[in-house]
Amino acid sequence: MSITIDMVMGCSCVYAKNKALQANVQNEIGEHHVAKAAKRKEYSKDDVKLLKEHSKARTPVARVSKLMKRSEGSLRQKARTLGIGLGHQR
Repeated sequence: MSITIDMVMGCSCVYAKNKALQANVQNEIGEHHVAKAAKRKEYSKDDVKLLKEHSKARTPVARVSKLMKRSEGSLRQKARTLGIGLGHQR
């Protein structure tokens, strides 16, 4: 019965080989888990005008969000800085 170096090294050698294989597969596939940088889009005068119109019409924020292609949080923040209400049905 002969003992090889792999048997002596045990799990650590197998673990290292698996990690190396996994890294190679990720490089080939192109899987890089890097967060994207946030792209900020300034509000134009037309955007502000449209937001004010929807505020007066009490359009739901979800609908305005899809229309303007902005997040609900972004719209709420801008409405707050403008001092207008947004989408409340009360």
